[in-house]
Amino acid sequence: MADLAAFAGLVPLDHGLVVVSTSRADSTVQSSVVNAGVLDHPITGRPVVGLVSAGSSRRLVNLRRRPRATVVIRAGWTWAGVEGPVDLAGPDDPLGDIDGERLRLLLREIFTAAGGTHEDWDTYDRVMAEQRRVAVLVTPERTYGSG
Repeated sequence: MADLAAFAGLVPLDHGLVVVSTSRADSTVQSSVVNAGVLDHPITGRPVVGLVSAGSSRRLVNLRRRPRATVVIRAGWTWAGVEGPVDLAGPDDPLGDIDGERLRLLLREIFTAAGGTHEDWDTYDRVMAEQRRVAVLVTPERTYGSG
């Protein structure tokens, strides 16, 4: 298991903004900017990089077919990268015994791990459900970076 300390240390410096890269069917790379943070995997208990993806995103289509991702975070000239397999947990992506209530809480955990705060959690939960949001959990196989 690779260490996520350097990655986690950068999360609060720029709102957990990261670039996440996935593989398309034609083997090209699709990248996007999202918020991510470090939290414990809800099943294994091991530290992972977590992000939330809209149910209709191209990133999610790619991850369902090829469940691996690279996530890079930076603050100034300091950066850290994480590569590894991905677990998905969402309304269309069952994971272990994660039910609707556990998913609702997991999406909140990822949001707060990325530095997010919310004044109206009921609205947050409703929007996440309407958009069929999915928890994306990247288990670190490789980590690297500048510091």
